[in-house]
Amino acid sequence: MAERGGIGSVGYRTPDEQFFEQRGLRRYAGAGSLWALGVGAVISGDFFGWNFGLAAGGFGGLLAATVVITVMYVGLCFSIAEMSPALPHTGGAYSFARSAMGPWGGFVTGLAENIEYVLTPAVIVVGIGGYLGNVFETPEAFAPVWWLVAYAAFVGLNIAGVELTFRFAVAMTLVALGILVVFWIGALPHFSLEHALDIPPEPGGSVWLPKGVAGIAWSLPFAIWFFLAIEELPLAAEESHDPVRDIPRGMIYGLATLVVAAFATLFLNAGIPPGAAEVGSADDPLFLAFRTIFGEGIGSKALALIAVAGLIASFHTIIFAYGRNIYSLSRAGYFPEFLSVTHGTRRTPHVALIVGALIGYVVALAIHFSDAIFGDVPVGGVLLNMAVFGAMIAYALQMVSFILLRRDLPDIERPYRSATGLPGAWIALVIALVTLVFLFLNPDYRLGVWGCAIWYVLGLGYFALHARHQLILSPEEEFARRHREGAGLE
Repeated sequence: MAERGGIGSVGYRTPDEQFFEQRGLRRYAGAGSLWALGVGAVISGDFFGWNFGLAAGGFGGLLAATVVITVMYVGLCFSIAEMSPALPHTGGAYSFARSAMGPWGGFVTGLAENIEYVLTPAVIVVGIGGYLGNVFETPEAFAPVWWLVAYAAFVGLNIAGVELTFRFAVAMTLVALGILVVFWIGALPHFSLEHALDIPPEPGGSVWLPKGVAGIAWSLPFAIWFFLAIEELPLAAEESHDPVRDIPRGMIYGLATLVVAAFATLFLNAGIPPGAAEVGSADDPLFLAFRTIFGEGIGSKALALIAVAGLIASFHTIIFAYGRNIYSLSRAGYFPEFLSVTHGTRRTPHVALIVGALIGYVVALAIHFSDAIFGDVPVGGVLLNMAVFGAMIAYALQMVSFILLRRDLPDIERPYRSATGLPGAWIALVIALVTLVFLFLNPDYRLGVWGCAIWYVLGLGYFALHARHQLILSPEEEFARRHREGAGLE
């Protein structure tokens, strides 16, 4: 590759034709597939993860936190729905920030999103292991084997081809929603607020807020789990037939679906026996609900096994997300180049998919075997807070990008305009930053969050010392440079 001169604090290289031939993707997705990708990425949050918020803040605390987080996601999703058709590249959050803030802004945003998407499947795979372990009555020590089997199966499925990836995502999303509907209908006759409010109040607390007002803050990361990863849709831009039309539709319809699911699950899983106190510490909250609704025995176990479909839907689709995130950052030179090579016939980023899985699995394994460091805190809860750390930074920077793009590049074509506009972006930005601060204040999960922070700083050091001199003029880089130069910003 020929060397091009430095631009500001970065240096670019012009790749040869073979570089992009080895990094091609294939278009397949339509609006329905994108809706399934967005909903499927999140739907596991209704099966596992959210419930730890009951232990953190009680039912009232988690309910209040869910209202706040819903407001944040409304502002976030409408803002992304405007940016994605205006900047239709696989980079997603990174390409938004690159266009708004330059190469450094692109990297700090892309790296945060990378942390989110690599660790989120690790959270979900712990849930998969919990459900399967209870169904097949395997010992807790066997859990890492379930994790390994799940990673191998669904990384392989993502490598097999984009057509199969989206078809499976649609099927699993519909199955997962069907399971939730069965659960909601079955839970209604058993519902009573007494079950949701059965957590004993601590000093200064109340029946609704057993941990006090602070419990709302501690519940925020778990409320996020009802929605986290809906924002991945722009990562499919270069594999969508019509990203300008379909990504905003998929985003908004997906968000509406998830809002209904979040509040129905929160009320009906916490509000039936065995109650919020037990549900709040379970690795398989929906399995507890099925036992209440259908009784003990093979029937409830069969339903719990079916419920794994909800976790699989998200696991599968977020593997897609981290693969495209790593691919796009590598194709542009921010990450090592070998990570963006795509399969010769399948045209999927197989190297990125495998490397992301190895990192997520190793992190989950390290926490699993570090009882002396993390104590009795659930592995899934630690990983969840670590993933939310990356998400909150990425969300905040995407909202900054939206605000700056409105100000600095008002003339770029915007086929879709956010219904919440700048106020929605500002509100989402503030909520994301407040949540980020609270992550560091919760002693139960603080250690994992600090570990992520250290990894993030090391990543920034890698860019400062090496990668900023190795950037490549990929499509999103060309687009960003052209428009920023036209506006006199670069």
